Amino acid sequence: MRQFRAAVEAGDIEAAVALLADDVVFHSPVAFKPYQGRATVEVILRAVFTVFEDFRYVREIASGPDAALVFEARIGERALTGCDFLHVDADGRIDDFTVMVRPLSGVQALGEAMAARLSR
Repeated sequence: MRQFRAAVEAGDIEAAVALLADDVVFHSPVAFKPYQGRATVEVILRAVFTVFEDFRYVREIASGPDAALVFEARIGERALTGCDFLHVDADGRIDDFTVMVRPLSGVQALGEAMAARLSR
């Protein structure tokens, strides 16, 4: 999904959020239960934009309505690699969004940073 990638790389959170379907489901790398709905996922994306440092996509793999965007980033001293798995609906909106992150220390740093950000 080139539009989402372009929005994220430009730091344009509004454009990224505009690509979400109203009924989007977000699967977090640190939460067992998925998050549902555009408003909820928007809060998460806004927090992620402030937590990741030196974020960059390094690879894109797409096939039909599915895309995998491989990224690298940092949270403090912890470097991490991850992948955004996106599925778009018939209207071209993201209706399923899964994030996976490695290594474990990066996942832990992400969980701690997001918990701190979202508790505000």
